[in-house]
Amino acid sequence: MLTIDGAHFSDFDGFTREFSRLLTNHTWRGNLDAFNDVLRGGFGTPEGGWVLQWLNSTTSRSALGYAETIRHLENLVLTCHPSNRPDIEARIDDARRREGPTLFDDIVRIIRDHGPGGDESEDGILLTLS
Repeated sequence: MLTIDGAHFSDFDGFTREFSRLLTNHTWRGNLDAFNDVLRGGFGTPEGGWVLQWLNSTTSRSALGYAETIRHLENLVLTCHPSNRPDIEARIDDARRREGPTLFDDIVRIIRDHGPGGDESEDGILLTLS
């Protein structure tokens, strides 16, 4: 079981540091595609399935809500491939209207995709939110 605590961070950069401290000989730098890769294994996570316990997830839901989602996407649009800009700009507009998924939602979705019923369930990751 690996545990992250939402009381230990107040933004996405803090979440990145909190999650990275769980990894052995690897640092995750906050790219969500790379996060998906880390969950597949081979980047410092346990092999053969594991439980990710997320303490104070309600605090994290707020910290990684729409304001932080907008900030993250505004930074992302500056460095993404030009063909991805329209999609990211549309997501920024949605977040400004408080519509669509937040960073918290995206992170939870990615993790759950690696567990029971997910597209990558063979990784055996079980997320518990408390």
